[in-house]
Formats: sequence, structure tokens, C-alpha cells
Amino acid sequence: MAVGEPWVLHVDLDQFIAAVEVLRRPELAGKAVIVGGRGDPTERAVVSTASYEARAYGVGSGMPLRIAARKVPDAIILPVDHEAYMEASEKVMAVLRSQPGATVQVLGWDEAFVGVQTPDPEAYARQLQQAVLAETRLHCSVGIGDTLLRAKVATTFGKPAGVFRLTADNWLDVMGSRPTVELWGVGTKVSARLAKLGIRTVAGLAACNPDDLVPEFGPKMGPWYAQLGRGDGSRTVDDTPWVARGHSRETTFQRDLTDPQQIEDAVRDLAAHVMDDVAAEGRPVIGLTLKVRYAPFLTRTYARKIPETPDPAEVLARALDLVAKIEPGRPVRLLGLRAEMTMPEGSRQGHTPTRSGW
Repeated sequence: MAVGEPWVLHVDLDQFIAAVEVLRRPELAGKAVIVGGRGDPTERAVVSTASYEARAYGVGSGMPLRIAARKVPDAIILPVDHEAYMEASEKVMAVLRSQPGATVQVLGWDEAFVGVQTPDPEAYARQLQQAVLAETRLHCSVGIGDTLLRAKVATTFGKPAGVFRLTADNWLDVMGSRPTVELWGVGTKVSARLAKLGIRTVAGLAACNPDDLVPEFGPKMGPWYAQLGRGDGSRTVDDTPWVARGHSRETTFQRDLTDPQQIEDAVRDLAAHVMDDVAAEGRPVIGLTLKVRYAPFLTRTYARKIPETPDPAEVLARALDLVAKIEPGRPVRLLGLRAEMTMPEGSRQGHTPTRSGW
């Protein structure tokens, strides 16, 4: 039997967090379910995820919970349960790794790349979907591509619970007329900057001279964005163990902080929790970022490199230095602290999922 060509599959669990909650509460199936914060829309919190039924009303991740509750008055609103989602995610990734010939690169709780050689990638994708469903009772969509980028984008056309293939042969037929913001790696700000250059579609980005993007985006990012437009890039799924580049914690306060001592105490508490996470890694801290959201909703970050240190007291002192950058007299509704660590040689870097949505 022929081994087949190498393919990249992007596996994305459908409405993952909401689906886990429905498994625990089958009576919620088919209903508008919103997960966020402590499940109380009168508190300050954002939506972590919403079921498709809730999304139909315009509810999306990152939306303030109170606004989501207003959009869907009959929605069931549940608190976030990180441990349950992590447990479900680990089961799914174990299923993916058990598939014949699979190389698995985990991207997050609810998605992963799978590299495989097969003569029929659609059949392999459906087999994979069935295995995940049988073992976890969770549905997933699968994008098939000849690059990681094309596989990732293909998944959006397969949702929910479907399979879609994007390759060099059909990339521009499918994506050419679409806005650049639909590319993985191009957000609204980059899309707006491209539009100022007259580049509004994927086809336009694919056809541009990469050198023309250098004045706007620099010698590295300019050609990279042009590559995204063509759907090109890596074809290798990397199963090197993922290592966190840093750890972060954040807190949204139910009442704005106005007293400098309150702010300092809150940062001390964040630093203690972050350093507990860092200590478990056994790697020193080399940088800090303080995230401040002023009322009503203006976010600023203050960052600095620090001398390499594993000492919580030293990290706290440096974090308090950043507190001095907070604008005096401005009410603070959210604080977050992130610690960057040294990386082991040969590791695959990444960000850890936070407990509060950093």
C-alpha cells in the first residue's frame, strides 16, 4: 500500500469550553451557553467562550459578560473551570498522538497540528474525528494543507465538525478575494496598515513585491506578510516538547483601585502567584511586563528587562519599580503581571494559557 504524501492536519475542537460544559450538563445541549468569569454578569468579567447558539446573537470571546447577558437574556452563564478544560484537552491530545503515523504539535487547549503521510488525507481526518469523538465525546473540525498556514486557515471552512483542504492549487481560488484580516497572523491593525498601501485582499498581498512591504513593516515582517498572502511557509509539524516562555496572572477588580497602596498590594499578590509558577519551572526571570487597564477600558503595558534572577524578592522589587509608571489619579480596573524566563536550548517556545485570559 502506498505511503502517500506528507500532509499537515489542523485539528480544532468545536466550541471547546462550551462543549465540555455541555458534557457535564447534558440538559444544556442546544441552548445558548456562555462561559466567563465566575458566571455572574453583574461582575466585571469577559466571555471565555460561547456555544454556537449564543454566537448567533453576536456573543464572542473577550466581550464583557454583562453585554453578552444583555444580548442573550435567556443564556445559561457558567463560571470558568480551567482544570476541567485542561483535563479534557489532555485526553484529546492523547487520542491524536495515538493515531497511526501521527506527529502532534500542540497549539493550545483546543487545537493542534498533526503531521502524517497518507494517500488519502480526508479519510485520515475523518478517522481522527471519529477517534476523538469516541474517546472524549467532543467534536472537532480538521483543516488539511500542504503548509501549516494553509491547514490552519482550512479549518475555518470545515467548521463545525467538517473537513476542508487548502493547498497551493486552490489557495487563491478560495482565499484570493477575502480580506487580509482572515489570514492567520494578520490582525485588524496589520490589515489596516496593508490597506493604506492599497493591499486589501489576500490575492493583493500574494501578488505584491515583498520588498515594497519593507518600509512599512521592516526587513523581516514585510516579506513574512507577503508569504502569508501566498499561503506559503513551514510544512513541518514540530513535536518538540513545548516550553513556556513566561508565566502571567491578572485580576479584574470589581471596584476600581484608586489608592496607591491598594495597587501596590495587588501587584505584590500577583508577583507571589507568578513566582510560584516560575519556581515550578526552575528557570530564572529575565523580564517583566505590568499590564494596567484604566477605567473605563484603556489598557497600557509597561515592560523592562531585568538582570537574570530566580529570587522572588528581587522580582517583586523590579515589579514595584514598574508600578511607579502607573498614571497617578487614574482609577485602575485590572492589573496583570508577566514574568519572562530564560529558555532551554533547543526548546520550542510558547505562551502558557493563563488562569484569567492574559
